[in-house]
Amino acid sequence: MLKQRLALLALPFLVAAAPHDAEKLRDAALKDTVAWDIVEDLTTEIGPRLAGTEAEARARAWAVARLKAMGFANVRVEEFDMPVWVRGEERAEVLGGNPQPLALTALGNSGATPPQGVEAEVIAFDSVAELTAASAERLRGKIVFVTHRMNKAQDGSSYGYFGPVRRLAPSIASQKGAAAIVIRSLGTDNHRFPHTGNQSWSDGAQPIPAAALSNPDADQLERLIKRGKPVRLRLVLTPRQVGIGKSGNVIAEVPGTDPRAGIVLVGGHLDSWDLGTGAIDDGAGVAITAAAAKRIMDAGRPKRTIRLVWFGAEEVGVRGGEAYRSRHSGEPHALASESDFGADRIWRVDFALPPAAKAVADRIEAALAPLGIARSSVQARGGPDVGALVASGVPAVTLQQDGTDYFDLHHTHDDTLDKIDPRKLAQNVAAWTAMLAVVANAPEPLVGGAAQSLPK
Repeated sequence: MLKQRLALLALPFLVAAAPHDAEKLRDAALKDTVAWDIVEDLTTEIGPRLAGTEAEARARAWAVARLKAMGFANVRVEEFDMPVWVRGEERAEVLGGNPQPLALTALGNSGATPPQGVEAEVIAFDSVAELTAASAERLRGKIVFVTHRMNKAQDGSSYGYFGPVRRLAPSIASQKGAAAIVIRSLGTDNHRFPHTGNQSWSDGAQPIPAAALSNPDADQLERLIKRGKPVRLRLVLTPRQVGIGKSGNVIAEVPGTDPRAGIVLVGGHLDSWDLGTGAIDDGAGVAITAAAAKRIMDAGRPKRTIRLVWFGAEEVGVRGGEAYRSRHSGEPHALASESDFGADRIWRVDFALPPAAKAVADRIEAALAPLGIARSSVQARGGPDVGALVASGVPAVTLQQDGTDYFDLHHTHDDTLDKIDPRKLAQNVAAWTAMLAVVANAPEPLVGGAAQSLPK
């Protein structure tokens, strides 16, 4: 009887101790198929998941059922309201002596043309700065074309640098009286797939038709313009605002043994653009983080609660991240991290941890090194949906995926399941599993200290 009582007393210790073996859990995760099953089922059974639409609502219901079946606790949806924009007809053609169609797609929140379209002469600019310097007289009644030369980068930095072409140029063109705007897609491919993406009308700018040309079609338009003769386009874009709809964050948890130790927040975004099936952006991310969290859960109860969040409406303005921050910012978060950069191999880890947690970073570095992941001195930002929390001081770890080819597919019809390599997906799960095993059970305090990039 005494032996049985001692065994029962020891059981909680044994259950809590199991997740500490980050290396063993990491190596087992290299054979993971859970993430693949999640992203395959999501992209097959739901497909594209535009924020605020019936498709995103079906995705939330699907996610709740899936996460409950996986064994997570406290699975629920936290809904929020949002304005909903939907795509319509999309056509463009060059008129005059060189008539030909062009491949394009509307940018998020684009205004609409009349049903018969709009026709006007094209005026071209090589940059947002050049557009900004142009007089309103030059732009009035014209179709503006803004180009750029976005380059491939492993860390995706070109996207941030050239982002104003999509995010700012439409508002500038509207304020200067342009009839419409087309931009070279924010992408690094040479396929005839235009890249959509969100933009908002700023400083009182009225919505005008705004679209992205595929890169080959942008090249074609540039060549026509360089011939020195006026180029006229006809655009037909019929998107519309359909009013206020519902989005929401799907939340699930692995309850921890010590509520005072804080919450480890991980996840990705459930919504996607409506062109492809949202496989790399961000079906892979929700799958990776869920598979890793399940591995920790199945190994035993961790010290810290792991909160898995599949955010809604990220693509149209990080609305799910803002809704989460508004509702949960007062809770003790020990860490915030997101997977939202595709499904290629993780190659780098960034930190923003309190100085007292330097040993945590060192243990994560050691656990990730066998996966070919190097530690950087770059300050971790966590990811788009958790960025506001991290900026407020919540600690973060960013597991950086190789983004060299990410912007070949990003926001296009080509974002589909076949672009995911199961072996690379499993490497992601292994890295996230190792990181969570360390962080969720670290004895060092993570809540309350000023998070910063830590020296090696």
